Amino acid sequence: MTHRLLHPQPLGIFPLPASYLVIPAVDGGADLCATLLAGHVPDDIPDHLRFYKQALAGDVEEAWRVLEGDPSPEARYNRFVLRSEPLDYPRLRNELDGELAALLDLVAYTTGIIDQPPSPDSCQGEVAACILAAHAAHALEIDRREVACATLRQAVADVRDVSPLFAAQLLGDLAEMHVLNDDPDAAIRSLRDALALIGLHSLPDVRAHLALRLGMLYQERAEGQRAMLLEASKCYQDALRFYTRETAPELYALAQNNLALVYLAMPLTEASDQLRKGIAVQALREALTIYTRATHPDLWSRTQLNLANALQYLPSANLHDHLIEAVGLYDELLESRDPHRDPAGYARILANQGNALAHLGDLTRARQQLNAARQLFVACNDADAIAGIDEVLEEIARQEAAIGTEQGHGSVSAPAV
Repeated sequence: MTHRLLHPQPLGIFPLPASYLVIPAVDGGADLCATLLAGHVPDDIPDHLRFYKQALAGDVEEAWRVLEGDPSPEARYNRFVLRSEPLDYPRLRNELDGELAALLDLVAYTTGIIDQPPSPDSCQGEVAACILAAHAAHALEIDRREVACATLRQAVADVRDVSPLFAAQLLGDLAEMHVLNDDPDAAIRSLRDALALIGLHSLPDVRAHLALRLGMLYQERAEGQRAMLLEASKCYQDALRFYTRETAPELYALAQNNLALVYLAMPLTEASDQLRKGIAVQALREALTIYTRATHPDLWSRTQLNLANALQYLPSANLHDHLIEAVGLYDELLESRDPHRDPAGYARILANQGNALAHLGDLTRARQQLNAARQLFVACNDADAIAGIDEVLEEIARQEAAIGTEQGHGSVSAPAV
């Protein structure tokens, strides 16, 4: 007689190994499944089901110990999930049947014990979806991308109604498939569908990950389009409701940096856009609390440069202070860059600093930095950059001439900025 598995199971919702564990049909089992399917882990779990919470907490050994004396088919399968010993597989394969046998084959395939994922034909709902996800990964490994996408779409269809949170994560995987196939519009649709399924309160870490990825896709597709930039900013703000400097510093810095770049790229068409420039500066400062010169030299350099450039054009009553800060930031960047290894990048920093110095009225140093940048751009054959610098140098020459004229008349005025 084929063993019947309790349905629906919270398969695929939480990280491994919990992602493959099953809840037995015992007292409290159906209630625990329902709670886990909603993305929540209850504080109070019956002792005979405590293995699941231990596995979620990363205490695999304790989870295995809780199951050690349990002879049920589910416990034997769950012990294999927790300790996937190749020598145990043939014996268990003869002892288990039905969907548990298929799941056992899935775990064996995932851990490299067997070479092919099992067939999903005799399985239903979330079990079939789990197996189909493995088939999609296998198809991708052998570069059958269309098959991988079609298989994931079938997995989503099988599980959408019984386990929306699992379906949302499968849609996130499908979005990555679409990116590989150079179809960002389809990827955006998949991620929007995933976020709609996951809701506002279930699995906040997964929601934050999906929102961050969607924001990056909108940002890549925007090309200056205000609507897409606004959508990207909403996604980054959504992600930052979960990511913090303490709990996820790398992702926090990435979301802050990308939010800043979106706001800086947004055309100034509304009064609120001026405020967004200020938010962009603050977001870059937040990113730089994680990206330091010692720990993330490349990311620090790019973010520091974006901050310095943003300060130059930030609408503020403290423009003079912002320009002074920008000049200092450029000095730090110049100290960290090698003009021989990246002459064009070094030249851009010199040019931006020269522009800031000109706005401050330090025309002598501005001209020095701009001329140094010009020489590097000449060596790089960058005609557009040379023309831009020449325009600034001409403006400096006019200002210096005006200052000289006013000095000849016995008065000195600040240069125009």
